[in-house]
Amino acid sequence: MPTTKTLREGSAQKRAAILSAARELFLADGFDRSSVDAVAARAGVSKRTVYDYFGDKQTLLHAVVDTVGQSLITTVRRTLDDTLTDRTEAAGLEDALVAFSMQIATEMLDSAEYATLLRLVRTESGHLPHRGYNPMADTPDEAIGERFAALAAAGLLDVPDSRLAADQFLALTFGVALDRLGSANAAEDTRVRPLIVEGVRTFLRAYGTK
Repeated sequence: MPTTKTLREGSAQKRAAILSAARELFLADGFDRSSVDAVAARAGVSKRTVYDYFGDKQTLLHAVVDTVGQSLITTVRRTLDDTLTDRTEAAGLEDALVAFSMQIATEMLDSAEYATLLRLVRTESGHLPHRGYNPMADTPDEAIGERFAALAAAGLLDVPDSRLAADQFLALTFGVALDRLGSANAAEDTRVRPLIVEGVRTFLRAYGTK
């Protein structure tokens, strides 16, 4: 069981060093074979500091997984900003939605962060809060829904329920690629892009204003 003791916030630099060390060891040796002593030695801190900051090894694993998840959420939001902000014309919306999807399908899904999340969730599920634990949860869907609501306010989409539209967009693009190919990583499989393009076009047929 994760600790319930009051933990220190402490130094951001030390906290980051502990998380980085724990991540490396959990990936290389697995949770069970990675000791707190080894994490402390690799992070250059005392064993007591690890316990003061994280309480126990299971809470440290949760923190590693959650930190990776937050990094990926930041990537999604940044990609939304890069591709779907301040759009004023419906004519370029298809290209923008494809650009957003392809940036996620290459830069994010082919990243070390994403690979780390998948591996830790799959291999250490018994030490996480529940089977299928996903620190990203619904946040990316909500972020996409918020952007679709903004596009609707600008007259570029007709989305009575922006969160439902986001769920359907993800199903039509990444969901189809996952079902058909087992992966939506466009950096590894050139078949992903055509599926994403067709998914975007289907989405716009349902939700576009033109």
